[in-house]
Amino acid sequence: MTVHMKRIWVCRVCGYRYSGSRPPKECPQCSSPRAEFIPEKAKAPLAYDGKELDILLINGSTHAGHDTNILVSWAEAVLKKEKVRYRRVDLNSVNVEHCWCCYSNHDEACTFPCRNQGDEMSILHQMLLKSKGVLIASPINWNCMSARLKDFLDRTTCIQNLQITKGKAPCAGRPMAILVVGHEDGAFKTAHDIFHYFQQMGYVLTPFGITYITHGGQYNTVTDPAFVRNSKKVKQFTEATARNLVRAVRLDLPKRFGRIEISSE
Repeated sequence: MTVHMKRIWVCRVCGYRYSGSRPPKECPQCSSPRAEFIPEKAKAPLAYDGKELDILLINGSTHAGHDTNILVSWAEAVLKKEKVRYRRVDLNSVNVEHCWCCYSNHDEACTFPCRNQGDEMSILHQMLLKSKGVLIASPINWNCMSARLKDFLDRTTCIQNLQITKGKAPCAGRPMAILVVGHEDGAFKTAHDIFHYFQQMGYVLTPFGITYITHGGQYNTVTDPAFVRNSKKVKQFTEATARNLVRAVRLDLPKRFGRIEISSE
């Protein structure tokens, strides 16, 4: 006789708690699919050993197991095949609070380390500074990036502000790439908005460093995952973008640039 033990499952998107032998097919509270449920207490605090990374891979989607995950998983497979040192972070599993906008008070108020030490962003700051390259993935929310990714990027202001307070740009010359997936319009605008943050920190966009896909407003969003998953050309482009980033990292661009002049705030 098979005994199915009940356990508590928690939706990573909205926090809904469900009791059962397996998660529900759909979250009763936010309609997220089963993939967003994890066993209660399974989420460990974010930790980082401080070792240098080749690439930091960020999934900026509220639904870490949905459309954006398809592109992220294709890219991650490339990173594994290339045997680079990487770390994947799903932002919906990390506690990142909104930016306090200390800079708006006066330049020197925005400090590094960040004044807000009450969440997990300080660990992400360490990862970012220790990563030779960055690969960012986002869905399209109202012609822009996800709110979670926006909070994460806003919180990089303290790194960018080192240019003003210390005359330093610790990430200058490092390569980055962007993956975007959405239901309707706004793919390239989303990618540009993301890149603007990194350009202000001195990052460079790797050649063909943006891959995106949209489905269309004439379709129900429930059809999007299958459409994305079956898009062979997008899979090819995503893999190429990831490989180009790996090649750029291996070139050690900051060293090849030599002196990089700070010319923006």
